[in-house]
Amino acid sequence: MAEFNIKVVTPDGCAFEGTATRFVCRTITGDLAILAGHTDYCTAIGMGEAHILLPDGTTRSAACMGGALTVLKGECHVMATTWEWAEAIDKARAEASRARAEKELAQKDLEAREFELAQARLKRALVRTSVAK
Repeated sequence: MAEFNIKVVTPDGCAFEGTATRFVCRTITGDLAILAGHTDYCTAIGMGEAHILLPDGTTRSAACMGGALTVLKGECHVMATTWEWAEAIDKARAEASRARAEKELAQKDLEAREFELAQARLKRALVRTSVAK
């Protein structure tokens, strides 16, 4: 299968740089797969699971939340606000975050902004727990 270069960066530095045969992530308009030869493209990243299929056939998964993705001249660049490899996610901590967010959302007297923030925390926790190994 054809390969392409991909680089994933976060505010903390480079999370991945190498070649891949496929990259899949959630954008603000839905899931997107990048293959070698993809046309030049730019989009905002949503919140969800990302997969990098390596040339040796292994897949690396991560929780990816926010940022931008570009494909330019056959190279893919992911600028992620948050990128957490599946093996680095503490599943118990993510489950505890989910429980806290659900408890907060169950409160009847939340102001609109507090409700929105609790929803975002719940969504983030759900992504992390689904990606965690």
